[in-house]
Amino acid sequence: MELAFASSLYLSTGKRALEKVKPYSAALTASQKVFSQRLSPCLATVSSQPTQAVEFEVENKKHDLLRAVQDTQRGLVTTADQRSSIEESLVSVEGYNRGTPIDLVRLDGTWRLQYTSAPDVLILLDAAARLPFFQVGQIYQKFECQDQARGGIIRNVVRWSIPTLLEEQEGATLLVSAKFDVVSVRNIYLQFEEITVQNIKISEELQALIAPAILPRSFVSLQILQFLRSFKAQIPVTSPATTPGRRPVGGLYYLSYLDSNMLLGRAVGGGGVFVFTRAQPL
Repeated sequence: MELAFASSLYLSTGKRALEKVKPYSAALTASQKVFSQRLSPCLATVSSQPTQAVEFEVENKKHDLLRAVQDTQRGLVTTADQRSSIEESLVSVEGYNRGTPIDLVRLDGTWRLQYTSAPDVLILLDAAARLPFFQVGQIYQKFECQDQARGGIIRNVVRWSIPTLLEEQEGATLLVSAKFDVVSVRNIYLQFEEITVQNIKISEELQALIAPAILPRSFVSLQILQFLRSFKAQIPVTSPATTPGRRPVGGLYYLSYLDSNMLLGRAVGGGGVFVFTRAQPL
């Protein structure tokens, strides 16, 4: 600013005029600095308003979605109107994240299921609702991919129990493990590997039946307790032979929204939608 102002005077009046202006140039520069200092916080506030407004709007949309699924028992009990409202809320949240590449660092961790329309999950919830001897506790999806560039491991974790035999809600764990690869901006391909039943926690009633506390516990009864507590059944998931160059049978999973505390997904091919929130590490 100072150079431009001085140059115009020099061209019209010569060197002498420039010398007269110099004392005032310093004062002008100082004024400009004060003005800039005062203006900068205002500009920063104005520039941050759109971002803050969008973030506030997204949080409201996420709250609306969680409120819509709140009374559905994770998707087991829904009316046509509820399903329509949930889908509308889903699409509304998904719009803020559309086209953004998957952030594996942010994806890494444990996510708790809040809602789904996937038949393979709903059949478990339905069985728990109908059968008095079967309970389903929390359901999680655990991603292990923080140090990976193009994929990682995903584990579907289902806590379940048999009342009186196992501890309530979390008497045992069903674990379905799969490898996944990032195949496009928002799609991952799952290749299932193994189904595991582990973490058996027998109830106090069953423990007392096997080895009563008021009697000396025999070696056999103690061995039975130890076996039940350490029991782990692993069933490999095998895929039929495929032609060279083609992927083995698996599943395509579209991660439609991801931020620090919410994950939305859609199983491609009509496999259902999923609403997860961030949970403590398992």
